[in-house]
Amino acid sequence: MDDTNIKMNPHNLSSSSPPASSSTSGTSWFSGIVGGRKSTTSTTTKSAVAAAAPINRKNQFCGVMFKYASKPIQVAFKTGDYKQHVVFIGGLTDGFLATEYLEPLAIALDKEKWSLVQFLFSSSYTGYGISSLKEDALELDQLINHLINKADSEGVVLLGHSTGCQDIVNYMRTNAACSRAVRAAILQAPVSDREFRATLPETAAMIDLASKLISEGRGSELMPWEANQDSPITAYRFHSLCAYMGDDDMFSSDLSDDQLKQRLGHMCNTPCQVIFSMADEYVPDYVDKKALVQRLCKAMGGAEKVEIEWGNHSLSNRVAEAVEAIMGFVKSGGPNGWDDPWS
Repeated sequence: MDDTNIKMNPHNLSSSSPPASSSTSGTSWFSGIVGGRKSTTSTTTKSAVAAAAPINRKNQFCGVMFKYASKPIQVAFKTGDYKQHVVFIGGLTDGFLATEYLEPLAIALDKEKWSLVQFLFSSSYTGYGISSLKEDALELDQLINHLINKADSEGVVLLGHSTGCQDIVNYMRTNAACSRAVRAAILQAPVSDREFRATLPETAAMIDLASKLISEGRGSELMPWEANQDSPITAYRFHSLCAYMGDDDMFSSDLSDDQLKQRLGHMCNTPCQVIFSMADEYVPDYVDKKALVQRLCKAMGGAEKVEIEWGNHSLSNRVAEAVEAIMGFVKSGGPNGWDDPWS
């Protein structure tokens, strides 16, 4: 699929969510690693995108839709035609237009000459149950590779929502070649799927079943419907999300400081912002949210902390505050400045 100018209307694409600027010179700072690339976006396409506002009218995005890899699901949508990219990674069941703050964020980023990139991968919508963080990391790397080679990207900021935060943490641990293009990371609603699932009556028995299947080498088999009613889910992914120290268990309040550092400590090499909703409906009432977000930021080596009072999980009731926090971080270049990753 060639890059295509489109308008995106959320009435046709819906999703839900459970649990200093870099240089804009003609030569990318990343060109030392990726040689001989040529932009495949036509002059006509670039002119059309540059002339279009990111939001045509309420609930209607304007930009370019493109394929970034070979799978049918691997499609992305970009507003603006700039060489700096904020890549949004949604949570479980999410896809395009996952949160209400994306619309005003696209407008704010456009004013600062940043593009907002939303994308689909194998975990999008109901696919998360048969995928994994490992698969997500491979596909995120393919997207960033496309932005480097086809859009002359000068670096990206990863913006994760909910389980998208786990994707960022896991991706940055892989040390994939394109992960070096990540200038900074923003974790919005990094909450524990395990602690939320533990409040559901069926979870304990289903963890036992998942553990049994995995021990028998049957981790790729599907769990019963009652284990996860909105999507088919394998024994491995259920265990990853719901079991103590499963692969997805990164933000639980009962993890020790050493365990949090083991899971999050590598993020100290990347400027990070943590945006925590103080009324997040997916965080159990017994969790001390202020203490938890402080511990998470400490484990990440001193990430910037933003607490949004009365904010819900997706910040749909605090949209302006969400955009203000994200843009403040993007424009500042992070709490300690954004050094060239190659230096």
